[in-house]
Amino acid sequence: QMKELKDKNIAVIPMQDFLAWRRGEKAIPPKSAIITFDDGWKSQYDVAWPILKKFNYPVTLFIYTEGIKPGHFSGGESMSWEQLAEMRDAGVDIQGHTATHSDLRKPYDKVAKKHLNPQEYEEWLQKEIAGSKQMIEQKLGVKVNCFAVPYGFHNDHIRDVAMKAGYEALFTVYGQPVTMHTPLSSVGRYLIEANKPKVFSDAVAAIATTAVGPAVAEVAPSNLQTQPADGETVKTALPLIKANISSLGAIDQGSVEMRVSGLGKVDASFDPKSTTVAYQVTQRLKDKTCTVIVSAKSGGKKVETHWTFNIEEGATNAAPPA
Repeated sequence: QMKELKDKNIAVIPMQDFLAWRRGEKAIPPKSAIITFDDGWKSQYDVAWPILKKFNYPVTLFIYTEGIKPGHFSGGESMSWEQLAEMRDAGVDIQGHTATHSDLRKPYDKVAKKHLNPQEYEEWLQKEIAGSKQMIEQKLGVKVNCFAVPYGFHNDHIRDVAMKAGYEALFTVYGQPVTMHTPLSSVGRYLIEANKPKVFSDAVAAIATTAVGPAVAEVAPSNLQTQPADGETVKTALPLIKANISSLGAIDQGSVEMRVSGLGKVDASFDPKSTTVAYQVTQRLKDKTCTVIVSAKSGGKKVETHWTFNIEEGATNAAPPA
C-alpha cells in the first residue's frame, strides 16, 4: 500500500500540514494523503513504523491513554510511553483517542463498571476527552490538537465537548475525501483493514478524483475586509458575516458561495456594486471557533478565501451592532 501511494504520486503529508492548509497558512500538494493509526498497538511500533521510515512517510498516532502500558486496558500487545516518546522524538505526531476507548454516547464507565447518571456522565466525558488530552500533553510534552472518536461514534454534544476542550479537528472512520470544505468537527477517514482491500482502493481513487489544489486560487484573508475580522472574538453567537471580495478579481456574480463551519453552505447575498457578500447568522453557532469560506469564479477559474473568528464563552443571541 505504501508503495502504491508512491507509485501513484500521492504525497503523504503530516497532519499538522493539513491543519495549517485549512487555516490558510500553508500550501499542500493537490494529491495528498494523511496516514493515521489508532489505539497504540505495539505492532505499529514494530511493524508499521519501520515501513513508514523506509518511505520517509509521516504518521499520526491516535492513542487512548488507558491502553498504553501500564494503563488499565494495556497488555503485551500495547505500546509503552517510552516507545511513544521515541516515536515523538523521531517526528511522529501523537494525538488523542479518549482514555478508555469507550462509545462516548453511552453513559457507562468501563473502569468502574457502572452506569452513570447525567452529572456523572458529563464528568466522565470530560475525563475521556479533555483528561486524556492533558495526560498525553503532560507525559510527552506535545501539543494535542486532534481527536479521533472511538469507532467513529459521535453526536453534537460530543463534538461540542471536544472542540471546547481545545481540539482543532475531530476525526471519524466514515470514509470520505477531505477538502477545504470538510467540517473540521467531523473529518472522515478510510478504515483500512487487511481483509478489506477495496477500502484502500476506494481511498486512492477518491484522492485522484477530488484533488483540487492547483485549480483553486487561494486569496489570503489579509487581502479582504471582513466582518468579523480574521482572528477577532465576537460576543454574539448570531453574528453578521461580511466580506469585501474585490481582491478575488472580476467576479462572476452568480458563482459566489459562502460556507460557515457548523452550518455548511448558507444563503448569503452578494452586492456586485460594493463586491460585498453578507450573511446574517440565524442559527446559533455552537463551536468556539468559526471558519468562513467564500468562493467564486473569476475569469473562468475558481478563487477561494477563508478566515476564522472566535466566539466568546457565554456569547449572547443578541443581534450584532449594525
